[in-house]
Amino acid sequence: MTFQEFLHIAFTPVNTVLSVLLILAVIYWIFTIITGLDIDIGFDADFDADAPDGHVHVPDDPSSWIQFLKFLNLDIVPVTYFLTISLLFTWLTSFYIEVFISPAFWLAAVLVIPSLIISILITKIILKPLNPFFKEINHKGEKAHDFLGREGRMKSTIHGTKTGILEVFIGSDPMTLMVKSKNGERIEHGTKVIIVDEGPQKKFYYVATEIQF
Repeated sequence: MTFQEFLHIAFTPVNTVLSVLLILAVIYWIFTIITGLDIDIGFDADFDADAPDGHVHVPDDPSSWIQFLKFLNLDIVPVTYFLTISLLFTWLTSFYIEVFISPAFWLAAVLVIPSLIISILITKIILKPLNPFFKEINHKGEKAHDFLGREGRMKSTIHGTKTGILEVFIGSDPMTLMVKSKNGERIEHGTKVIIVDEGPQKKFYYVATEIQF
């Protein structure tokens, strides 16, 4: 296959969208490697941090969306990793379908959907052995009692008794903690907060937008 043939297949009407998304993903990772900055991709979810094992758990009656995220291990695996690998497999599948079958436009467009589903499942299987590694990254840092008084930025919106995710930095290393609002006030995603107290057995922490006594 010549380079011109590769470009022609990669930028067919159906593959163009996937190719552009994959190029943007590559640019994102190059930017992240060079600058050390990570663009936040977050979502609001009602996580439960009160489980005996201390890991993130979905409530007993979660929404179908949260159940799906849990099924894909996205409570452990970074979303950007998962999306990039899934996109790569989807692009490869669509590319080789065009190479070997060359279906009509409408059929190629329809085949993207099962290709994406299969790619997501393959990504889940491939990343599963790395779950202990991602858990270690998510839980590294200083001891729990050292978090009191630290500042961090919310990665989800919390209010009432809802549990959310807070990102704090230990030196240059990011770390996520499960947190709740100290007085039940609504704290939006992206808000800078202070850790003011800790929950039972340090399974989660209480945060506030300002020091509360």
